[in-house]
Amino acid sequence: MSLTPLLEQYHRIKQKYRDTILLFQVGDFYEMFYDDAKIVARALGLTLTARSHGKDNKVPLAGIPVKALDTYLERLLACGFRVAICEQQEAPGLSKIIKRNVIEVITPGTAMRPTLLEDKKNHYLLAIMPGQAFFGIAFADISTGEFYLAQIAKGNLKEEIGKIDPKEIIIPSSSGGVDYGQVTTLLDDYYFSYDYAYEKLKTHFGVANLAGFGIEDYQLGIQAAGAVLYYLEETQKHTLPHIRKISLYRPTEYLFIDRMTRKNLELTERLNPQASPDFKKGTLLSILDHTKTPIGARLLRKWLLSPLLEVTKIKERQQAVCEIAKNSFLLKDLSDTLTQIGDMERIASRVACERANARDLIALKNFLKQAPAIKNLLVGSASTLLKDFYHRIGDFTPITERIEKTLVEEPPLALTEGGLIRTGYSCELDKTRNLCHNAKKYIAELQEKERRLTGIPNLKVNYNSVFGYYIEVTKSYLSLVPKHYLRKQTVASAERYITPELKEYEAKVLNAEERIKSLEYELFLQLRSEIGQVVPQILEFSNIIAQLDCLLSLAIVAQANNYCKPEIDEGTEIIIKDSRHPVVEQLTTEPFIANDVYLNQSDHQILLITGPNMAGKSTYLRQVALIVIMAQMGSFVPAQKAKIGVVDKIFTRIGASDDLARGVSTFLAEMNETANILNNATSRSLIILDEIGRGTATYDGLALAWSVVEYLHQNPSFQPKTLFATHYHELTDIAHFLPRVKNYNFCAKESQDGIIFLRKLVSGKSDKSYGIAVAKLAGLPKEVIERAKILLPKFEKGEEISIKSITTDKDTDTKDQLSPIEEELLKIDVNKLTPIEALNLLHQLCQKAKNRA
Repeated sequence: MSLTPLLEQYHRIKQKYRDTILLFQVGDFYEMFYDDAKIVARALGLTLTARSHGKDNKVPLAGIPVKALDTYLERLLACGFRVAICEQQEAPGLSKIIKRNVIEVITPGTAMRPTLLEDKKNHYLLAIMPGQAFFGIAFADISTGEFYLAQIAKGNLKEEIGKIDPKEIIIPSSSGGVDYGQVTTLLDDYYFSYDYAYEKLKTHFGVANLAGFGIEDYQLGIQAAGAVLYYLEETQKHTLPHIRKISLYRPTEYLFIDRMTRKNLELTERLNPQASPDFKKGTLLSILDHTKTPIGARLLRKWLLSPLLEVTKIKERQQAVCEIAKNSFLLKDLSDTLTQIGDMERIASRVACERANARDLIALKNFLKQAPAIKNLLVGSASTLLKDFYHRIGDFTPITERIEKTLVEEPPLALTEGGLIRTGYSCELDKTRNLCHNAKKYIAELQEKERRLTGIPNLKVNYNSVFGYYIEVTKSYLSLVPKHYLRKQTVASAERYITPELKEYEAKVLNAEERIKSLEYELFLQLRSEIGQVVPQILEFSNIIAQLDCLLSLAIVAQANNYCKPEIDEGTEIIIKDSRHPVVEQLTTEPFIANDVYLNQSDHQILLITGPNMAGKSTYLRQVALIVIMAQMGSFVPAQKAKIGVVDKIFTRIGASDDLARGVSTFLAEMNETANILNNATSRSLIILDEIGRGTATYDGLALAWSVVEYLHQNPSFQPKTLFATHYHELTDIAHFLPRVKNYNFCAKESQDGIIFLRKLVSGKSDKSYGIAVAKLAGLPKEVIERAKILLPKFEKGEEISIKSITTDKDTDTKDQLSPIEEELLKIDVNKLTPIEALNLLHQLCQKAKNRA
């Protein structure tokens, strides 16, 4: 079967991108053929048609407009597709078949277009190199130039993937079949080989070895990093000069917060996203994020998920936050200035990868013009970080002036249609523009000049699409025609001529528009290339802005919410005076009741917390963990005073969570989480346990809860600080035997209207659970509540009650058993009561009846 030249070209290109959707530009559309057309039409709901290519050859076809590319790309990537963009490389008509090339391959982890990226979140590509006990990982965000490498224990891989949250994972082909819960791409094992990866990294960074990056000894990590670099270059069809370093990522330098803890504490996402249209509202991030720039927002998210362990670094952040918060003028001026800065980091990366347009450069110019103002605001700073920022901010005046002198202030989005370059920048461009804009004037002047020189009063200079420009002379004046006129055409009443000067001008005019476009494009590329040379300095400034924005955000929150600066040390105590939940206090309409926290390893290692449901136990547990996280990320905390010894890991076991997809019941999931905590905690860890053993029989659950407390207390290898909320009142007796276990409870009191939650933590155990009172608040039917009140004392006395006897009891209870009021009436001798006593007694009985109701 013979193919048309277009389809032959398509097949040659498609052979190189078999596992990729090929968007093949044909004029104003990107077209897809064969299976690509069927797949995309089905996925995006496009119309599937067919086009004849040769005799009896109908080819399936689907298309999208070139101008709508970004919209469709977003949907394709969301479906997990790889997309190759094949564009026309020349204007139509210059050859039989237009030259086309793939200029970019876009995958979920390699997108650079702004419409495909989240402003406040990194867009990582992650490579995994399996080993025996350890795995090598490397991850990069091509949109920002960040590149990291690590080697982690096999058991921690899933946690690190969850924290990094990559958009795409690449693994060796030989490791296929492993489900990492993300879009996963198989890559030939060769690109993960050590020799290839080592040379790839050396060549890219232009170094003799990798010792300068501190990664020389991380073989598995190097293998993963080489694969990342190859994949990025292959998809971008370009070198990556903005990726100028690779950093060793050490998880042990940060507070360990596992996946369940991130989820339970609602650090960045709600436990129940349906609770609010904005799934981030109600998270700790939503409270802390008052950043003014996208780069600051992305960094703040990293700070939140990876709090520090080094006291010196924590204190450096605290000092900077304190200095900004105390200086209202600095806080306001920084806020106003940073608001004028956008995503400088991603624009600089697009410049380096030759993806930036003229509007990007204008935006970059405006951002960089804020550098002097920011530096001026930091003059005389006292804190270490702010002083360091002041000295590191460079002078970008040459760049901003170069852009300002070259580009118009509001350039078009397209780069090849002209309208980019200012008048006065290029003499050649100005002449070409003048030639194009002044064509009518030139023709009129030429016509007048030729009339004067020839003496022909009605000589005309005209234009048509066949002959171009020509001079027309009527037959009555032919004798005056100069010899250098070349006759071109004879018409009924005149002769038409051309001259060398006229044809030269014609060529200039006809080519002027195209020349203007090409010349402007050349000048733009030259400017972009020059800016590309200083991308490292721009990214350095961007990093300063991101840190400054985070510190400003924390200062704004501290000032607005009356936070205190916590004292951080290497000790083992957590002492917090009047602690508050940072999120709940902002969302509640009632005054938040603050509570103290005291944990250590000498006499308050484990706090057993009892009290009714809804009394505040879960809020208290979470707020302690959140305050520790805030403190170690350098933030002030919601409390009157706080002293926190650095915590290395935070674990939480909160609520019930079935994992039905893996056949894991609520109780098994609970035990899995508890086992993870007991096997990985250290003496510097903070453990939050909100119920253990509730998913099984009462005595089984109590036995497990008791033994967990014993293990945490008696284990000679670690004594982690623990908050344990429980409804097992029997468990509180363990404090008599274990000296570092202390009982606390959230008190409540019953009134005529029901239960009142005081939300206050006090020493000692709770006297009762108030479960029935809480059930009444929840709106259970009155009959259920009354029946529960009757049954409760029987269960508490340990009486054996079967379903049958309960049913019988209900019958006898309602028919034969006297109520307390009836029993009291039987004891009264009415003959001995005075009228006043009778009235008082009647009033008391009425009140008791109302209370029972």
